[in-house]
Amino acid sequence: MKLLLVEDDREISELLTEVLIREQYLVDLATDGEEGWDFIKACDYDLLLLDVMLPKLNGVELCRRLRAKEYPAPIMMLTALDSSESQIQGLDAGADDYVIKPYKLGELLARIRALLRRKTVSVSPVLRWGDLSFDTNICKASYNNQALKLTPKEYQLLELFLRNGNNLLSRSKILDNLWSFEEPPDENTVKAHMRRLRKKLSKAGATDDFIETVYGLGYRLKQQI
Repeated sequence: MKLLLVEDDREISELLTEVLIREQYLVDLATDGEEGWDFIKACDYDLLLLDVMLPKLNGVELCRRLRAKEYPAPIMMLTALDSSESQIQGLDAGADDYVIKPYKLGELLARIRALLRRKTVSVSPVLRWGDLSFDTNICKASYNNQALKLTPKEYQLLELFLRNGNNLLSRSKILDNLWSFEEPPDENTVKAHMRRLRKKLSKAGATDDFIETVYGLGYRLKQQI
């Protein structure tokens, strides 16, 4: 899952980014509202975390601008403003949740998981495709009940495929979803990760084309009969 954090407090942003990455989220960081707007125009995100008191464009106005454009991803507001009027303003702007600082990290992570579950069609944390199973809560995958030992990026790649079914994913789409602006690789990196993931799936008993290549276009999970 790819998140955007828009937060101008350096200490808070560094701590929260570190925690989110440890929870296997991919995180981009913007330090003002206009920069956040630019990130959102350039990338697809599964969830936005917006501080309210931001330079250039505050979080409430950014949220209002996004909802006016029918932006679909969940939005969580983070703020030290704890008045009911401020909360009403944020929620009326289109936020899905409103968290008061200082927050408990465990509670914040639980709220993030809840919003991400709400975003998906099924609330089940277990994603399946044929004999492949992936429990996103504990980050464990198996094929035909045989555990797959994957790297963090391979887990992210596998989850991306499972959440998209047999929809086609181009290499550029994979790059946009699984790498941040701070670590932009080339498309050969996707090919290398795909090769290793397929090898591990094959070793567990999957067919060589379990993730099939549509030449010149990208990759997708093969339709299960």
